[in-house]
Amino acid sequence: MVYYFKTRCGEYTIYMGKDKYENESLIKYGLPEDCWFHVDDLSSAHVYLRLKPGMTLDDIPPDCLLDCCSLVKANSIVGCKQSFVYVVYTRWQNLKKTNDMVDGAVGYHRPQNVRRTKVEKNNTIVRQIEKTKQELYPDLAKEQEQRNREIIAQKKAFRREEEKAKRLEEVRLAREREERSYDRIMKDENMIRNSGMSC
Repeated sequence: MVYYFKTRCGEYTIYMGKDKYENESLIKYGLPEDCWFHVDDLSSAHVYLRLKPGMTLDDIPPDCLLDCCSLVKANSIVGCKQSFVYVVYTRWQNLKKTNDMVDGAVGYHRPQNVRRTKVEKNNTIVRQIEKTKQELYPDLAKEQEQRNREIIAQKKAFRREEEKAKRLEEVRLAREREERSYDRIMKDENMIRNSGMSC
């Protein structure tokens, strides 16, 4: 089971697993658009934000960032009791999982791509987000496979467009060279000999 929420603006989806075993599936079957949140140095839920294609961490709206951080704090056994905690977040693709790690534990491929922010207790925000909660049973592997197919198709279409633009540019340049060239007028049939001309 996966819990889904809407951000307060309603524009983005937040989701998290029910327990550490479901977190394993979320770690394994995330999408390139997903951003992962966790309370730093404390046990907490793994909260994910589904960004729009092409968005970066810098593009996350401040209110949306606060929603995710508040939710992950509220779902930390120790962190929820503290007045503030630090939350780390990074792209799903930056998560690193090795066989020796316990369920729910992760590392990072590039630690420099992990952000850290302070979040204070905010029950009002958490209550607003909790009102949108849905319990669903998605086929995460199928969703990931479908998204990967879409990305491959988009890349192929982009390459085709690039190749088409390149061919058109080559044709345009060839036409320009031909128009500037004397070859089309400097032909034998267009030539007149001086010997046949009278003064």
